[in-house]
Amino acid sequence: MYVILVYDIGERRVTKMLKLCRQYLNWIQNSVFEGEITEVKLKELIARARKIMKVQEDSLIIFKSRDERWLSKEVIGQEKNDLDTFL
Repeated sequence: MYVILVYDIGERRVTKMLKLCRQYLNWIQNSVFEGEITEVKLKELIARARKIMKVQEDSLIIFKSRDERWLSKEVIGQEKNDLDTFL
């Protein structure tokens, strides 16, 4: 599945969450990640994120799609992380 993950985490926990999300998804810009991920890996990511979060203060939002081709993405201005990969 293809996901877009957005988080709003307390300042003291931001670095841990950033490092965690980078293990599973592609960093797009501040607190925003996207990429292909299996259901099992997504559940693992969520479980690990819950350990970092304070659920009374923080939030984690995940948008899911079966495939990236079902999403339209438009970037206005400078894209923070170009995901073009050449093999």
